[in-house]
Amino acid sequence: MSFTSIPILDLALASDPATKPQFLADLQHALMEVGFLYLKNVGIPDDLWQQVISEGKAFFDIPMEEKLKIEMKNAPSFLGYSRLSAEITAGQTDHREQIDLSTEHPLPGPGAPRYANLLAPNQWPSPAILPNFRSVYTEYISRMGSISRRFTSLVAEAIELPPTAFERYFDADQQHKLKIVKYPDVSELGLPSSSSGQGVGPHKDSMLTSYLLQASAHRGLQVQNRRGEWVDCAPVAGTLVVAMGQGLEALTGGVCASTTHRVLSPGAGEGARFSIPFFQGVRGSATFAELESVGLGVEVPAHVRARRQAVLDALGGERLDEVEFTFRSGGVADTLGEATLRNRVKSHPDVGERWYPDILRSIREEQAREAEKVAADAASGSISGGVEGIDGSRQAAVEAH
Repeated sequence: MSFTSIPILDLALASDPATKPQFLADLQHALMEVGFLYLKNVGIPDDLWQQVISEGKAFFDIPMEEKLKIEMKNAPSFLGYSRLSAEITAGQTDHREQIDLSTEHPLPGPGAPRYANLLAPNQWPSPAILPNFRSVYTEYISRMGSISRRFTSLVAEAIELPPTAFERYFDADQQHKLKIVKYPDVSELGLPSSSSGQGVGPHKDSMLTSYLLQASAHRGLQVQNRRGEWVDCAPVAGTLVVAMGQGLEALTGGVCASTTHRVLSPGAGEGARFSIPFFQGVRGSATFAELESVGLGVEVPAHVRARRQAVLDALGGERLDEVEFTFRSGGVADTLGEATLRNRVKSHPDVGERWYPDILRSIREEQAREAEKVAADAASGSISGGVEGIDGSRQAAVEAH
C-alpha cells in the first residue's frame, strides 16, 4: 500500500543512545516509503519561531514601492522580491508572492563560473520599515544550516552509511536558500470560488533536503503517493515538514525516495496562507557524474538496498508519480551550479530576459522540441516514461521550490 499519512519524527530522540536506534529505524521507513516527514524538537527557540513568522508576514504589508526596490530582477542572483504570479512550475503560473533569501556571499570575482552569480548578498527590505527583519532571518538561516547538516548525517546513518557520507557535497561556507511565501486565497486572485488555484505546481525539490515552516493554519500542501493520490500535509504545531530532494535520491542510488508535492491556493474567504521553506545547499561545482556514483564511494549495504527494492516491488502494480526531469547528465549542464542556474532562469523568465537571455532562449528552444516530441508520440500512440529503481539510473532534476 502507498502511504496515506506523513510520519512525525522527534529529533530529540536522536540525541539519546537509548532511543536513537528506533529513531533511525523510523527515519529509514520515512526515507524509503514516503520521502516526507514532520520533524519536531529541532532546537529552534520558540521566540525565534514567532519572530520568523511575524517578520515574514509583516514583509507583505510594506508598501509595494519598497518591495520593488529589492525586486528579484534587479540582480542576477535570483535573490529578492517576486511579484504575485511571477514564477512558473510545471509549465503553469504559481499564484504566490515571495522573497528569496540565502546565506550571504560577496559578489563573485572575475573568472568565476557563471553560476557563481547565485552566490551574492541578499536584497534586504529597508531597516527603516522592518528594523528586525535582517537579524531575525540571518539567525534563522544560520540555525537551519546547522540543523540540516545534522539531519543529513542522520539520514546517512539511517541507511547504514557513515554519518559523514554527504560531507563532500558541502562547502565550508555553504549557501542555503530560504523563501518567505504568501499564497492569496482564490477570491483575492479573482478566481471562481469553486476553483483550486495553483499555489505551486507539482514538483520535487532538488539537492538533498528541504525544511518547511508552515506559518499559518491553512491546509494546502499535498504529497503524492504512488497511486497518484494527493495526501494532505496539514500544519502540525512545533514541526518542520522535511522533504527529501532528488539529489539525495540520486546519491543513494534510489534508496531514499524523493516525492512529488504541490500547494493549492486557499479557498475563497480563507485568507492568505504563509509558508517559509528552507533549502539545504549543495556545492555548486558538484557534477552529475558525482551524483550518480552510487553510495558516494561507500556502497549502500546490500540488505538496505534490498529493503528499498522490496518497497518498490510491493508497489509494483501502482503508478509512478511523474514530474518533469529537466536536467540530466549528458545534457546541457554538467554541474549542479549550472543546472540550478538554468532552472532559476526557467522558473523566473523575467530575470532571465534581463540577465541571461541566451540561457532563456536555449530553454525555450528545448521546450519547443519537447512539445514537438510529445505531440509526435501522442499521434503515434507511443508512451514513454521514467524508470525508477535502486541502481541510480533515474536522473536527478534540479528544481527547488
